[in-house]
Amino acid sequence: MFVLPPPPRYPLTSPYITPYLNGAGGVTETNNILSQPTGPEHQLLVGEGTYTLKDELLLATPPPHPSEAPIQNPNPLATTPAPPTAGVKLSLTVIAPRKHTTRLYRANTSGSVRSRLAHTYSIDENSNEAASTGNSARSAGINQSLDYAQSQSILDVTPAFGEGNPSLIPVNGKDPLKRRKPKNNIVKSNSSFVSRVIPNDTITKRLQEHDPEGLFAFANINRAFQWLDLSSSQKAEQLTKILFTKAHALCHDINILTKSSTHLDVVLGFSSADIIWYEPMSQKYARINKNGIINPSPVSDIRWIPGSENLFLAAHMDGCLVVYDKEKEDAAFLQDENELQLGKDLGSTFSNSLRVKKSVNSKNQKTNPVALWKLSNQRINSMSFSPDCRHLAVVSEDGSLRVIDYLKEQLIDLYTSYYGGFICVCWSPDGRYIVTGGQDDLVSIWSLTERRVVARCQGHNSWVSSVAFDAWRCDDRNYRFGSVGEDSRILLWDFSEGMLHRPKAASVRQRESISSSQPLPTAGRNRSESQVTNRMRSLSNASWDEDSEEVISHSVEPRSRVAMLPPVLSKSIDSHPLSWIGFEEDCIITSCRDGHIRTWERPREGVNGGQNATSSFDGQ
Repeated sequence: MFVLPPPPRYPLTSPYITPYLNGAGGVTETNNILSQPTGPEHQLLVGEGTYTLKDELLLATPPPHPSEAPIQNPNPLATTPAPPTAGVKLSLTVIAPRKHTTRLYRANTSGSVRSRLAHTYSIDENSNEAASTGNSARSAGINQSLDYAQSQSILDVTPAFGEGNPSLIPVNGKDPLKRRKPKNNIVKSNSSFVSRVIPNDTITKRLQEHDPEGLFAFANINRAFQWLDLSSSQKAEQLTKILFTKAHALCHDINILTKSSTHLDVVLGFSSADIIWYEPMSQKYARINKNGIINPSPVSDIRWIPGSENLFLAAHMDGCLVVYDKEKEDAAFLQDENELQLGKDLGSTFSNSLRVKKSVNSKNQKTNPVALWKLSNQRINSMSFSPDCRHLAVVSEDGSLRVIDYLKEQLIDLYTSYYGGFICVCWSPDGRYIVTGGQDDLVSIWSLTERRVVARCQGHNSWVSSVAFDAWRCDDRNYRFGSVGEDSRILLWDFSEGMLHRPKAASVRQRESISSSQPLPTAGRNRSESQVTNRMRSLSNASWDEDSEEVISHSVEPRSRVAMLPPVLSKSIDSHPLSWIGFEEDCIITSCRDGHIRTWERPREGVNGGQNATSSFDGQ
């Protein structure tokens, strides 16, 4: 007797799904669209010349999965949308080593980063902690990745994360440079997590013809993840498109250390809390934190730890930072007594806002997580590693900017926003400044030597979603960075040390004990009472369920006492909120939530004009 199958949970005739169906009842996948708009409205006029829109790539937005429940009454004004979503973000890489000599005004700051931060963070400039015989494979890998913050000179004097813990020594094969790949084939996967994989029919030929200096990009849009070749004339045709069943990829990152013409390590963080380690050349993948076995909250940001082949850091929306090893198995995380005691030992006065749930120095390293730190009860929005590969800047929904010495698992500094939460963060190429953007519609510049906010940049009309420095227009005196926001505008900012003077109102301010003339106290010292501020307005959301100590932070500078910088460019370039900005040697790249990826070609007069282009923002 023939039995009819049960009806689908969500009928295919639903108005939520019908527009995406073809006549046969299957889901129709659309293609990317490439266009070359022209006209003055597609130009950015800056002092050094005119940036012209080279091309515009519209990513195909995937339809909802048939089994995905319709969203009921979404609140467009919610600060924490459900389910968690993210705009289109890009991870960029060039297989060939970068030629630093071609960068505009790019100083070799690798040595100065260390000397400038040594005074602030009490670093021994002559330290050679990383010089050991066990780092030969690591050094060989660094030689292949010279474009990561001058990684050879930086990492040679920087200890590896977890160095000294024998439980974290990787087991290498006969060839230490032979990269390990995940075990599962994503094209032939029968996992319910992966809905469909669409590789390009000519992917093998295109990879063989790919220019080593060409730009690869990975982009997320809703439940799809695309691998693109932005240097190809066929950039509209993705190399691979992966569709996931219900989870949305919110963040991703490429391991600069292990990249080669035959290997790329990419990690993706999802709204379902899952993490994917993906190797696109072989189409292999591995699933980490499956079904949230370690941490069940969505992954808001993810980064490979500098100098590590296996370890990456994931920021979860419950306020936790988790270090994973891509090759370890997962196990449910339970904090044992030894970890509790170790957390108390590390939980000094400067770590009361960084709860060490599991230390990287733990002897129990057979399974993930490698380390787990609790920052607050609010979601972490973004994080960024410093150019000296020693510090981590983390911004969160509670309006806090935390500077962490992640090698020592210690909180160094905690700053608070003028209003609302922080959304994005980045470091200057020389490591002297941190730039943040947030819900107060402001871009803030923080000085690590002065340990305070030195400028606020006003120009956005809504939340600032992404900030990035233009390393090709930065030197020891002048800096250029860009920002994009929910107001669909791109803003470019120039500043120099001479422009960051204290306003007159600051001269009557009572001088605090925190100043550039005093080094940052180490974890073994206690700060004076004048350095302790109990700001309940900004830190009330960071309160702990358990008994907590008083949070140490820097006081908020009033707007009248902080320099206000105007942008050198402000222009609306989209009808949708912008979500990401990045700088390359020959272009600026932006993306929006709707899937538009725009490439803005740099002005030729700016490339050839050399030092003349910097005079407009010297500020001296």
